[in-house]
Amino acid sequence: MRRQYKGSNLERARENRKQWNATRQEGVLWHTFLKNCKVKFSRQFRVGNYILDFYAPSISLAIELDGSQHFEDKGIEYDKIRTDYLNEQGITVIRYSNMDIDRRLKGVLEDIRNTILNMSGIDVFE
Repeated sequence: MRRQYKGSNLERARENRKQWNATRQEGVLWHTFLKNCKVKFSRQFRVGNYILDFYAPSISLAIELDGSQHFEDKGIEYDKIRTDYLNEQGITVIRYSNMDIDRRLKGVLEDIRNTILNMSGIDVFE
């Protein structure tokens, strides 16, 4: 499936990857797990008009980490529209709050492991 990209979005994704203005929680998830995962993840991956925090193209899985703005009315509405669009593109989206990373990282990693296992049959902890 060919995806359409906006030019400004492409440049923003490149700049984000280069500078990677990551939150502390994104850095923790990337460096403790996703960077060396058996399923390859990319950071700041562009799909349509959106930039995903982490994306595994081989299994069409997006992982999004949400700060407090995502729990306000506008953020909730925006995330629903975004997730619906990504689902229409065949992408599964799983979301965690920054607080999840801070307080229950082990549970988040186990959940990601189970999602990958269910989607691909690959046990990333073996």
